Amino acid sequence: MEDQFNTMKHDPIVGTGNTARDILLFVYDALKVKGYDPVDQLVGYIITGDPTYITSYNSARSLIRRVERDTLLEELVRSYLETH
Repeated sequence: MEDQFNTMKHDPIVGTGNTARDILLFVYDALKVKGYDPVDQLVGYIITGDPTYITSYNSARSLIRRVERDTLLEELVRSYLETH
């Protein structure tokens, strides 16, 4: 959607509730589309907190910053343990 000032408004991730898991998957896809190694970039972001590890493509950078880094790490550990 565009408003009178030609600024873009992005809809939230449709149907997901914007959980840490959903945001991680969305950001992963955005990084992959832009040709980055998503795992390396996400690890760099989680360790350093530097948002430049995450592409701004598709508002991925602003989206991931909505979630605390420790919450992202908890989600990654939880997901790993549930699948192994």
